[in-house]
Amino acid sequence: MTWAAAWLQEATVQAVQRNPNSMTLVTVSESGQPSARVVLCKSFIADPGYVVLYTNYKSQKVVEIQLRPNVAATFHWDALGRQIRLEGIAVNSPEKESDDYFATRDWGSQLGAWGSDQSAPLESRRALRDQVLDRARSLGVDVTDDLRSLKDDQIPTISRPPHWGGIRIWPSRLELWIEGADRIHDRATWSRTLTPSGDHDFDTGPWVGTRLQP
Repeated sequence: MTWAAAWLQEATVQAVQRNPNSMTLVTVSESGQPSARVVLCKSFIADPGYVVLYTNYKSQKVVEIQLRPNVAATFHWDALGRQIRLEGIAVNSPEKESDDYFATRDWGSQLGAWGSDQSAPLESRRALRDQVLDRARSLGVDVTDDLRSLKDDQIPTISRPPHWGGIRIWPSRLELWIEGADRIHDRATWSRTLTPSGDHDFDTGPWVGTRLQP
């Protein structure tokens, strides 16, 4: 996890792509159907070892996580020729962690968390705009009809919606991949045990690693 965190930091500092913290997250439905989407990793905690993303708890991915908490995630930086693969268990973040992060978002993103019923069917883009406007007014946020600016200079205080927050992914397996010439890549994998120690945390065993053929 220490090496993986350093790779993410390097990709961020070098700005190798628009969102260097993007990762592909894979969840599995009740019927066994995998589903993948790109999300943003907002925290990479090397010790004790987990990553954090934020999302709507009513979204498809979280509904699937609640049914099957085993997930996989991949970071890939083509410009660096590097890839990180994670497999592990996803759980909700503590409420304070979610509150603290939500407070750092700009008012538009905060409003968006209230305004969208993520993954639910939608009649039209206009219907979404009207829905967000209605919810903004119910929160006391005086926003223009195009949702791009406030009607006054007062920045609103918007609390975190209860259906929105963090997801922690605790890896039980991690793979680091470095691109090599003639497709002779450098691969190594590490694994560890995870024992639940609460709603948000795990006691972790030592990492055990081995190289893999490319």
